[in-house]
Amino acid sequence: MADAGVRYRDKVTIVTGGSTGIGKGCVQVFVKHGSKVVFCARGEAAGRALESEVNAVGPGVATFIQCDVTKEEQIKNVIDKTVEKYGRIDCLINNAGQHPPKTAIDDITADDFRRLLDINLVSYFLFAKYALPNLRKTEGNIINDTSLVAQIGQPGAVTYVATKGGITSFTKALAIDEAKHNVRVNAFSPGNVWTPMWEEETKQYSDPESAKKSGADCQLNGRFGTIEEAGLLCLFLATDATFCTGIDINLSGGAELSYGVKNMRLTAPK
Repeated sequence: MADAGVRYRDKVTIVTGGSTGIGKGCVQVFVKHGSKVVFCARGEAAGRALESEVNAVGPGVATFIQCDVTKEEQIKNVIDKTVEKYGRIDCLINNAGQHPPKTAIDDITADDFRRLLDINLVSYFLFAKYALPNLRKTEGNIINDTSLVAQIGQPGAVTYVATKGGITSFTKALAIDEAKHNVRVNAFSPGNVWTPMWEEETKQYSDPESAKKSGADCQLNGRFGTIEEAGLLCLFLATDATFCTGIDINLSGGAELSYGVKNMRLTAPK
């Protein structure tokens, strides 16, 4: 008898930026729930390590493909290799992205912005473009990782926030177009989820533990989210949210709620 707790058995899922952080959480959760996962990232060592880790546990399987998401031919290769191996695609999780260091607009060049657009937004467009002919056949779904800051902004991150806002709008527009094929397109907006990126951020401070506590205290429940919680939210969108398309779910611990000290002039240079 099939395990009733395995919720995505034999479905084929692609995860971009899948070797670390939220992407890693998605790979782990979807393999745990029986999916055949193809995931990509630039770093081969981390990708191969995760591939071995999840395949040792199952019950699903994972395949790693190295990919630079700024290269269209490499994106197309991920799609082609997935279909060649499994003959179908049921779910695409667009997750690959980059968050540049805090920088004022005065010090950001147009080329800096264009490179970030290629990584954070154009890659989502290209993965969707090449996956959709297969997703239409399976009446599958696309899940786009955006960010809470697309809704509330963030200091020193004008280009990053713009790319994430683009993902949210892209999700809504694509959901409209693909409804005739019964392909659902949804998004989720992480707030402070504990990832290697966040860990590196805290190391830039003289007191990393205090910086970590400050990040945790931004949520109403006083903690960071986990990559497993991110994976489980994506699993919900893929399996259970069958009457949802074009939505954006906050994964934020309530960080966007209530009042706080937000006077930017308190920290502005004199």
